[in-house]
Amino acid sequence: MPRRITWLSSVMVPSVTGLEDDVAKSIEVVESPPAWMCLACRGAKLLCGKPRCPIIVKAQSMAKQGPTMATNEILGSSPPGVFVGRLGYPKVSIGPMVPPQFGDTTILDTPEEWLGRPIDEIVDYRYSLVRGNSRASVEDAREPGRFLSSLQELAMAAKPVDTELRLTKAPRRILTLSEDTQPYGPSGPLDRFKIDNPSVDRRVQTAYYDRDLDAAGAVSDLYRKGVLVTRIQKAFSLGMFGAGPRRRIVPTRWSITAVDSSISLELVDKVKHRPTIDEYRVYSFGVYDNQYVAVLMPEQWRFEWIEAWFPNTTWNQHTTAPYMIGDYEEYFGRTKYARVGGCYYSTRLAVTEALERERRQAAAIVLRETYPGFIMPLGVWNVRESIRELFRRPHEKHGTFRGALDSALSKMRISKGKWMRESVLISRELTQTKISAY
Repeated sequence: MPRRITWLSSVMVPSVTGLEDDVAKSIEVVESPPAWMCLACRGAKLLCGKPRCPIIVKAQSMAKQGPTMATNEILGSSPPGVFVGRLGYPKVSIGPMVPPQFGDTTILDTPEEWLGRPIDEIVDYRYSLVRGNSRASVEDAREPGRFLSSLQELAMAAKPVDTELRLTKAPRRILTLSEDTQPYGPSGPLDRFKIDNPSVDRRVQTAYYDRDLDAAGAVSDLYRKGVLVTRIQKAFSLGMFGAGPRRRIVPTRWSITAVDSSISLELVDKVKHRPTIDEYRVYSFGVYDNQYVAVLMPEQWRFEWIEAWFPNTTWNQHTTAPYMIGDYEEYFGRTKYARVGGCYYSTRLAVTEALERERRQAAAIVLRETYPGFIMPLGVWNVRESIRELFRRPHEKHGTFRGALDSALSKMRISKGKWMRESVLISRELTQTKISAY
């Protein structure tokens, strides 16, 4: 059970530029394993092996908000932003996200525009949004009341909406003493929520009012019409799509994967009817101390995604060797949720987008290595946008799989033998003789 500790103002203040003592005292610090390491380090010794302390980065960002977060009334332009928690499901926490500033705040909650920006800047975006929390049943989406209807109206907005957010008390600023948590802004129980008349995205509005169209059909239609994936995910999470009696509020984390999966499945079906590419291809891209490579093969659709987390990274704190995990699917897909989680589906989406742009089919192997310079998790959006960027880059052409694989793995640090042991598709390509060889 996490417990609260109070060493921030007395120990970390010198390390946090511009953090006044009263601001520091307003930040709750939650101890979470491996807190013993953080307490021994205090951001100075870098015992976790990272080049920068992720907790200090979060504290600095939180401090920048200063006294603007010390009131229970937040006035500003929502990006638009909404959030649905998952704790307590089917009773969940829902609410708007509002920064204490007016104007064009779109960037604060539009991950499609974040890739390549400094991590500190992305953390600032996260911490600048105050969340107002109210409890709701997931079935409320069937017949939404006034509050949920207002949130849904906010999610339909085509641009930032001037918003008044009143909490029952000043929002809590919680700094989790663990480098493996994503940054989230202050939050508090909602007392009142009011928005100005938003400029509605007619595409989303049409899907919302079509109570005969199933959710998958609504997601597909909006994607084809050019609505950003993250905008679709927000509306999906508030139960805005589907046949009326079947509408449900969906926790934000689940809605992200559901939308990525739904869109990519439709694209897979399209890709399967395309001719295959004519050569083996290698793509590569690096960002945030992550290295990505992809090998496309001139074969029918298959897909594999493998992550390798090096020691002293988020998901590998206590070993001395890279931790590798992945999953794959054959031509006819998979029936179980990928053990590697949401990144599998966000990557499949980016791969199938690239293939459909060319109107081609291929088998795809996508690999990721994450190094200690990646100081904190940023969210599934990071992988989706990174793989999208990977496929926008020029690629190498090879005549054989071995040549393509050797080139791809030359850009990685883990040996070919280890990738072969972890990858089903690599091992199969290297060991099985195709009928075309006879």
